[in-house]
Amino acid sequence: MANDGLFFRKTGELNKNAVPEFALWIQAVVASILCLTGTYGDLLTMISFVVVIFYVMTIVGIFILRKKRPDAERPYQAFGFPVLPIIYIILALAFCIGLVSASPKYSLYGLAIVLVGIPLYFIAIAARKK
Repeated sequence: MANDGLFFRKTGELNKNAVPEFALWIQAVVASILCLTGTYGDLLTMISFVVVIFYVMTIVGIFILRKKRPDAERPYQAFGFPVLPIIYIILALAFCIGLVSASPKYSLYGLAIVLVGIPLYFIAIAARKK
């Protein structure tokens, strides 16, 4: 992402061993903070909620692309389209609702972490333009 200008340039720099050292240190700090926030189950709730939301957005993207670009090449066909993707979206959203009702604190923490990435993205883009 850093090499594409979508994240801070410093995170894309490689050290003498061809490793993105700065990015790995950031990841280590964030992972350590997350590990200190609660139990493994809490972390799993945080991550599961966010991951499933992104899966739903990906499946919704299939419908959007079919609508906006009906003539686009389709090297991969969505199995059971449109029935199975719709069923998946419904079940995934039910799963997310269940997570929020069972553990609102940690599922919404996960969402908050992702939402923090939005301003960081725009800051990185603004820094790239300078």
